[in-house]
Amino acid sequence: MSERFTHNVRGEEAGMRLDVLLGQLDVLPSRSAAARLVSDGHVRVNGEIAAKRHITRAGERIEVYLPEEAADELVAEDIPLDIRFEDAHLIVLAKPAGLVVHPARGHSSGTLVHALLAHTGDLGTQAGEERPGIVHRLDKDTSGLMMVAKDDETQIALSEALKIRTIERRYVTLVHGYIAPDTGIIDAPLARHAKDRMRMGVSDHPDAKQSVTTFRVLERYMAGVHDDGYTLVECKLYTGRTHQIRVHMNYIKHPVVGDPMYGRNHPKADLGLTRQFLHAYRIAFDHPATGERIDLLDPLPDDLASRVKRLEPESMGRTEAGDEVLPLVLAAGEAGRE
Repeated sequence: MSERFTHNVRGEEAGMRLDVLLGQLDVLPSRSAAARLVSDGHVRVNGEIAAKRHITRAGERIEVYLPEEAADELVAEDIPLDIRFEDAHLIVLAKPAGLVVHPARGHSSGTLVHALLAHTGDLGTQAGEERPGIVHRLDKDTSGLMMVAKDDETQIALSEALKIRTIERRYVTLVHGYIAPDTGIIDAPLARHAKDRMRMGVSDHPDAKQSVTTFRVLERYMAGVHDDGYTLVECKLYTGRTHQIRVHMNYIKHPVVGDPMYGRNHPKADLGLTRQFLHAYRIAFDHPATGERIDLLDPLPDDLASRVKRLEPESMGRTEAGDEVLPLVLAAGEAGRE
């Protein structure tokens, strides 16, 4: 259970930024730690989740919820890695569903970070002590391709490339219902849910972040006894927000099949899946050190590919995009460099 402490803003503290004030309290180690707690939704002001740039006023009641601490020291663990590309600067690997990317509340061991430490002693430090080498992340139960930086310069360069949208990331997802248009764009800002900090949602709050997802329909499937049909979709991220595809698809009334947080939670309609049908199948970028174009594919893992095959009798036909993508994601064996 998380620890909680409260602080009432005194007159001389009024007008300070919330993270600055919290960083001065003995209970937190630094302003950056305070800012991270605010950003993660662990701080409330007068009962409401605090905005990142909140300016304090005298008499306000601040509540800080300290999550369970991860292990004090990261220890290398012998966890197998499925590496698709590696050189002196970076790694691209295929993360399986069920593997947490970095230590967090409830996951102080057995993460991808622990596996990376066992694989190499060289990892970038720019994302903090608990996230060595991490450039971006996938949810625990989302599978697919991820980049890892072996040095600070590469980590900074890849992070900047993500910000300016020069790294191409494509996902395959199966969603509930029939999506009529072959292509679409979802431009809807995301913020943490006001009452449940574990959830994200489309929001018009000033702190909501721009979030853009485009999609192409690959194949549609007829409705059955326990469902209203399905649509297999390729999504492309232009921003990388927490739960972005899952929230955006739910926002347009087509939740991801098997999604335990934003989905329908009906075992038969979810085709028996116990995790979201979401897979990062393609990543492409210019190598920050060599300039080489890296373009990698990762076919659907067996649990997802088997659901697509199960739906084949109900297919209403593939689109042109489906003819292009599905032979890649349903290919047998490992995908390699293009």
